[in-house]
Amino acid sequence: MPVTKTDAGPRSPARRSAIKTLAAAAAGTASLPLWARYAGAQSAAPIRIGFQMHATGIGAAYGRWYDRTTRAALRLINEAGGINGRPVELVTEDDGTDPKRGAEVVEKFASLHRCDVGYGTLFSHVVMGSAPRAGELKLPYFVVSEGHHVASGALNRWTLQPGITDVKSQVLAMAPFVRENLGRKVTMIFPDYAFGHDHRDFFSQAIEAQGGEVVAKLAIPPTETSFTKYFAKIPRETEVIYHVMVGPSVLTFVKEMGEFFGPSRPEIFGFIDSLESVDLQSPGLDFLEGTYFWEGMPRYVQPDQTEFDRHYRAAIGIDENGALAADPSDVSAYAHMFGCWETLYVIKAGMEACGYRGPDDRAALVEAVEAMTEMPLSNDHPQGAKLFNGRTHQVFGPQYISKVENGRLVVQAETPIEAGFYPDEVDYTTQSL
Repeated sequence: MPVTKTDAGPRSPARRSAIKTLAAAAAGTASLPLWARYAGAQSAAPIRIGFQMHATGIGAAYGRWYDRTTRAALRLINEAGGINGRPVELVTEDDGTDPKRGAEVVEKFASLHRCDVGYGTLFSHVVMGSAPRAGELKLPYFVVSEGHHVASGALNRWTLQPGITDVKSQVLAMAPFVRENLGRKVTMIFPDYAFGHDHRDFFSQAIEAQGGEVVAKLAIPPTETSFTKYFAKIPRETEVIYHVMVGPSVLTFVKEMGEFFGPSRPEIFGFIDSLESVDLQSPGLDFLEGTYFWEGMPRYVQPDQTEFDRHYRAAIGIDENGALAADPSDVSAYAHMFGCWETLYVIKAGMEACGYRGPDDRAALVEAVEAMTEMPLSNDHPQGAKLFNGRTHQVFGPQYISKVENGRLVVQAETPIEAGFYPDEVDYTTQSL
């Protein structure tokens, strides 16, 4: 991915000044009475964002945190004057974490609810089932999925992923750490659907490029509830277990892995998906002490916490442990849900850049987002500075490697953005709108 460098980097004084100026302006707008915030709008009609929520099904744990994050971001956006002086309205439909229902939800957004955009889909198989219909309906479709399906060219020009990095980028950035610090011979455990297949394919390539070897690949159905039979298939030569699991039985998966290996386990490197929304203090997780995880955004407050992470946590109501402040037993999907927050601010920036007025400007919105490049660390992008590739519709950003120490995730390394770059596989801008 070619990158044009500028003198004003993400943390430069010029950018910090710009961010402070924008924040001051937003604060001034928020202090106005509600009628005054939208007084300059060409239309009083709200902008409608169709939120495709995994309210039920295997993605429900993520869905409720995607919902909380979405509502917090939109509250702040509306308090600051909305988008182009118009209020923003959320239209939520449950897709059941099901591809067929996902396509039906997209249809409802476009035809029944007259939404301006569709947004928020996470699970890869649902994205793959929904995005083609969004393309047919010419509905801008902003996914928060991590799957490589967008940047691979498998979808269409109407589908974009500007708020979260994809698996291919993540594993390219992680593989050197695994090889240099944990071991060379790896057994992979992953869910048997598109997201897991991305891990299988791209991590295998990445670790081999580092001189490592995948000695076994264990695919597990995402609805599986018992896992010991899979652990028995792990070769004795394994030096590192690489695991990424999703679904309602992730806690069972991790507990059974600990029971199987006991104190004589190999090194373990997991993607936090295997424990997203799970309390690390849960009984049976003691064996994770000293193991490593990828995190999209650190769940626990770190010593070098930014003001932007503080702002983000406060807006949603999350404590220093990544749980709901009002109920510490309710642990967030912190490594993923920032993608909702950041995507909404990308939609806002895109609509403002193209002077969005309504559905007739949908194509102009896609083109405006395609023109974006640098996204500085800010309240809009609290996870970290990013670079957006308008040709592939995929954003690139930092990754975090954390270690379990005293029952908490402590960041050991933050990878640079360029560690996740890979050659373009598509140029969506050559496709018609």
